[in-house]
Amino acid sequence: MVIPIDDEQSYTDSYRLHFAAVESYIRRRVNADAAPDVVAEVFTVAWRRWHEAPRERLLPWLYGVARLTLANAYRDERRRAQLAGSLAEVTAEHVADHAADVTERLAVAAAFDGMNPADQEVLRLDIWEGLPPRDAAVVLGCTTAAFHVRLHRARRRFRQAVTTATEPFPAQQEVLAAEWGAR
Repeated sequence: MVIPIDDEQSYTDSYRLHFAAVESYIRRRVNADAAPDVVAEVFTVAWRRWHEAPRERLLPWLYGVARLTLANAYRDERRRAQLAGSLAEVTAEHVADHAADVTERLAVAAAFDGMNPADQEVLRLDIWEGLPPRDAAVVLGCTTAAFHVRLHRARRRFRQAVTTATEPFPAQQEVLAAEWGAR
């Protein structure tokens, strides 16, 4: 909305006249750091709603705008404090070292990457795509029985590759082999 020149001058004069009062009203209610932002927001709202402002009772109207703006600022501050508290609780919890898990997953990925492409595809169709054997067999262009045989052999080779790749992590070998090949 474009404000006519005479309204713009009226707004500017009112801003100059009432700025100190509005600023004092706000400074008595918030800390000094937040006051300039709240004052700016009050006069921004006043500018947008200038056509609604009662010219004969402008200062009380500006105080009303300031009160609502302060309520929003208080709400924002409470949300920030709650978020900071939540974050403090989360960071206070002990976070386990996940380096071993990452290393093991990299070893599993390396074992998978080292397999021949046919075995990789059989495992992808079964594990990643979740296809039933009949549908996976259609994708590969073989019978369901042939897919079962290929899947069994691919799982066996994968378990062997994982065992070899994770030898530095003997405690995890069984978990990884069961996780990737027990289906």
